[in-house]
Amino acid sequence: MTPAAIGYLGIGAMLALIVFAGMSPGLAMLLAGFAGLLALNPPSTVAALLTGTVGADVWSVFSNYGFTVIPLFVLLGEVIYHAGYSDRLFRAAQAWFGHKRGGLAVTTILACAGFAAICGSNTATAATMSSVALRPMQRNKYHPELKCGSIAVGSTLGAMIPPSIVLVVYGLYTGQSIGKLFAGSILPGVTLTVLFVLTVKVIMWRHPDWARAGVRGSRRRRLAMLPQVIDVAVLFGVIMAAMFSGVVTPTEAAGLGALLGIAGCALRGRLSWAAFVKASRATLRITAMVFLILAGATVFGRFLVLTRLPFMLTEWVAQMHMAPALILLFMMACYLVGGCVMDALAFLLISLPLFEPLVKSMGYDLVWFGQIVCLVTTVGAITPPVGVSCFVVAGMTPDAHSAQVFRGAMRFLPAYVLVYLLMNLFPGAMVGWLAGMVR
Repeated sequence: MTPAAIGYLGIGAMLALIVFAGMSPGLAMLLAGFAGLLALNPPSTVAALLTGTVGADVWSVFSNYGFTVIPLFVLLGEVIYHAGYSDRLFRAAQAWFGHKRGGLAVTTILACAGFAAICGSNTATAATMSSVALRPMQRNKYHPELKCGSIAVGSTLGAMIPPSIVLVVYGLYTGQSIGKLFAGSILPGVTLTVLFVLTVKVIMWRHPDWARAGVRGSRRRRLAMLPQVIDVAVLFGVIMAAMFSGVVTPTEAAGLGALLGIAGCALRGRLSWAAFVKASRATLRITAMVFLILAGATVFGRFLVLTRLPFMLTEWVAQMHMAPALILLFMMACYLVGGCVMDALAFLLISLPLFEPLVKSMGYDLVWFGQIVCLVTTVGAITPPVGVSCFVVAGMTPDAHSAQVFRGAMRFLPAYVLVYLLMNLFPGAMVGWLAGMVR
């Protein structure tokens, strides 16, 4: 059997373990990669994995100083969550927008954007905002598609608005500046948020009976709610300003953010010892999951390199003489389908060994490509058959089933398409402008 055939079998086996056996992506990549290495070079595979090049690659992942940014940003998000800021962000947005018809859906999206600016995780944002926003929307007779759809799509902002764990891993894998990736994702993330809000307005125009208007709060109450968001806004501003100026590295910015988050919550009396322990445990669990995916992707990537599939793909595309735009469209279709069947981070690490050489050969900017990939794989979080964010929301909604959640989320799909088109038509304005400011 040729190495290429073994490579195709390895990819098929890995996908089968994830989709049909329900195995975690990291473990599936690890097993498929090891089995593939064993098939390619049986005598030396074990030695290579434990002490040779493969073992060295895995060790470099776990010992890389740059990867400490992941647990630090995760800790920051967990501390903010357990300190109750998600509820405060929602109540502050509700005071300003909740009285309008459909205003609670807008409130949910804006609160998701604020929480995503610190948390950086789709599933965490979906679970958090479901627990906070579902009950108020249910009291105001919101249609299941509107209330569940707004939470599901709002949660995807966790991967688009910095700090994003997906962008961190992408940057470390491809050798791109994390600061530039974060800066380049600001405008696409804000644009997507605005388009979500406009989509709610369109839905209310077409279905005015899908929501009941809330009670308008007094000006005094609205102003009193503003301090609820100041802490998060200042914390986000400090992190981004420090990275923009080049004063600190992304890892140092993550450490600074975690320290300020813990100190600020503790000084305000919002972070008990029990809450801090819960945040620490959640951080360890999420970090272990991410690093298992990284280890599996490292072994699987080494296996693919030995099969020469990435180079064969590049050569095949070069012989096709296709326009770069069509090749990019093909890759985005792969990311869209892949994001539908597995976690976005896992599929990103599976695909990068295949697509990164191809992207470089076409001359695309890898910072811009990272934003495009992040956007497209994010859509997978709300599309069947997996649609992780939709299933999280459906699991926490007693009066709505999964089909209603997916239908509600699909109403926001044009917003993703429009942002994708804007990023392709105006890459310099959407991504390059802010990314270029990072020193």
